[in-house]
Amino acid sequence: MNTITDNKENTAQLSEKEVSLIIQNWLQIYFIKLGWIHHFDKIVFKYVNHLFNTNVKCFELLKILHGHNDTVRTIRFSPDGRKLVSASYDRTVGIWDVTSEKLIQVFEGHTNWVYGAIFSPDGCTVASCSYDKTVRLWDITTGKELRKLEGHLDAVWDISFIPDGKQIASSSSDGTIRLWDVNSGKEIQKLGHHVSGVNNIQFSPDGQMYLSVSGDHIIALWNIKSGERLKQLKGHSTVIMRAKFSPDGHFVVSCSWDKTIRIWDVKSGKEVQILENCSNSINDVKYFSDCHTIVSCSNDTMITLWDVRSGYEIQKLKGHSGPVAEVSTSPDNSIIVSSSSDKTIRIWG
Repeated sequence: MNTITDNKENTAQLSEKEVSLIIQNWLQIYFIKLGWIHHFDKIVFKYVNHLFNTNVKCFELLKILHGHNDTVRTIRFSPDGRKLVSASYDRTVGIWDVTSEKLIQVFEGHTNWVYGAIFSPDGCTVASCSYDKTVRLWDITTGKELRKLEGHLDAVWDISFIPDGKQIASSSSDGTIRLWDVNSGKEIQKLGHHVSGVNNIQFSPDGQMYLSVSGDHIIALWNIKSGERLKQLKGHSTVIMRAKFSPDGHFVVSCSWDKTIRIWDVKSGKEVQILENCSNSINDVKYFSDCHTIVSCSNDTMITLWDVRSGYEIQKLKGHSGPVAEVSTSPDNSIIVSSSSDKTIRIWG
């Protein structure tokens, strides 16, 4: 009798989280023995989709793209979703056709690692930034370099077009953000001020604000016209790798080496959610266009999909053999692309 009572008492002391973990481990062992583990993953995905009323598809690896000789730092879709642009430590920028999955253009000119490359809003121009301290503009049709924007005193880490495409901003390890006129290539002004390098910059969808991320572990929101710092988003405990506006501009999502993803309300500046079920440093995060799903990538070679409303992990995508540097989604949310230190780009659909 005493033994039974003791066991009941011990069981009662287990937390809900501990019981859940035990059940998960039992199920995993059981299904591995039966050879059902891959099917089980899909069953869980469908259950989570139904439970939280989401419409996210179950992604799987479709294609591996080879073409770069070093880390592929960034990968982005064109506005129409028909092309990809990649930036690599091999000092080149690549243009890929999504349908044929072929490398169709290579832009050469940077003299050091290329950190980022993006399409202009009209899809006719590509901008790239590099450790060589420059931003370069490329013509998609001819493949020629249009302009070289010079002024930064150190590596340029990120770039972002204003939504109308007439101006582009660059952020640098020299601690400055610079705004450039696309047509003339001239520097218009310096934006904001940070005491250390600026890792990340992005304009809001309405073009009225921009955000910047620096080594001070703070995300700053700025008014473009006045230059006033509107908000400081504080919560991450170490280096913030990326911060992005939601497509509707109401929220900001950020990721950090502190292994968390955080969602912030733009109007109040308050943190509204923390996603903590991450096993390693997170390099990139962004919203799907429907604002209901977030995709992230990390140093543990994983890509993770999250349900925004519940905060639960929906699916993990495994395939890269090295840290995943960036992820991007197609305009219709049907395709995810990822870039990695394993020198590959992977297409998931």
